[in-house]
Amino acid sequence: MLELNLTMQDALQSAAPNAALAAKLQLYGQFVGAWRADIEYRALDGSKRHAEGEWHFGWVLDGKAIQDVWIFPARRLRGERPEPWFGYGSTFRWYNPAIDAWHIAWFDPGRSIELRQIGRAAGRDIVQIGESQPGVLRRWRFTDIADASFRWIGDISWDRGVTWTLDMEMRAARA
Repeated sequence: MLELNLTMQDALQSAAPNAALAAKLQLYGQFVGAWRADIEYRALDGSKRHAEGEWHFGWVLDGKAIQDVWIFPARRLRGERPEPWFGYGSTFRWYNPAIDAWHIAWFDPGRSIELRQIGRAAGRDIVQIGESQPGVLRRWRFTDIADASFRWIGDISWDRGVTWTLDMEMRAARA
């Protein structure tokens, strides 16, 4: 009989990508590890928030998916009273060979926000697009990708992608 003395965390985490999908999984697999992020958030009212954030990526579910935890501002910078703009969310990404793209599900339970997107390579960049509410598109892009750094850009469109407005930008460096 199998001894089940492992934790849920042991069952969730994987040490490496699944061998059968390893080449395709590297699109996001290149981010596995811990990152410090310099983040500027632009609220709809025009105000801006700037702070250091954390971003942690890891292999999960037999190495067939990648999950991350994104924290803004970084835990060490948070006061006792949370602000409405604080973020503490997670993204789950898995590759679908049938569409040669990634399914992406992001959620922040503290703010009751969720978003589903489809992600693909676009040249040297990665572009994810999804609808956050009827008619409102969210585009998230990983650009300037290097071994120890990348830039992440979050845009929003209220006109189905005709025009885009920057609402968040991050510059990340390996921790």
